[in-house]
This record gives sequence, structure tokens and C-alpha cells, in this order.
Amino acid sequence: MIHELRIYTCLPGRLPALQQRFETATLAIWERLGIRSLGFWTTMIGSSSNDLTYLLEWRSLAERELKWTEFIADPDWQDAKAKSEADGQIVANIASSLLQPTRFYRGF
Repeated sequence: MIHELRIYTCLPGRLPALQQRFETATLAIWERLGIRSLGFWTTMIGSSSNDLTYLLEWRSLAERELKWTEFIADPDWQDAKAKSEADGQIVANIASSLLQPTRFYRGF
């Protein structure tokens, strides 16, 4: 398994809009496409209270490429993104890291 750590830094005051988009649209689209999320977090103590951090699980890099491409092209996603950004841009920056397990990884 490969895990992807994604950190979205929102523009000031826009984190609630991003959370709502995940709750009302993104997660349902991911479920339909077979994209597996392991958890979501906001920053309680740290450098930015405007961050949403989450983990995705992939069987391979090929699976990630295929499913992420499908997601980005999905008409429901494009519609949800456009509607959620009607009042302006939400995300200022996205950081993504693909992580591979160490030999002593025990899983979740």
C-alpha cells in the first residue's frame, strides 16, 4: 500500500467552505470512484489553523494515477468545485506527499 498525505491550506476564513465541500460532495464522488480516505484533520496547534490534512490509501501508483485522473475529470466534481467557489477561491496551496511504509510499519 501507498499512502498519500495531502495538506490543503485555505485562504483566511475559507476552511469551512472546504470542509462543507468534502462533506456534501467530494466524499460521495470518491466512494463512487473507489478512492479510499483514511482520515481528515484540522490543525489544533501548529503553524496554520487554515489547514485541512488528510490521508488517502492507494494499492499502487498506477491506481492513484487512474483514479485521481478520473476524479479531476468527473463532471460532478467539477460542478461541486465551481459551486463551492462561487464566492471566491478556497484553497491557497495544496501539498501532497506519497509515502511508502518502512519495514517496521504495523498498519492502522
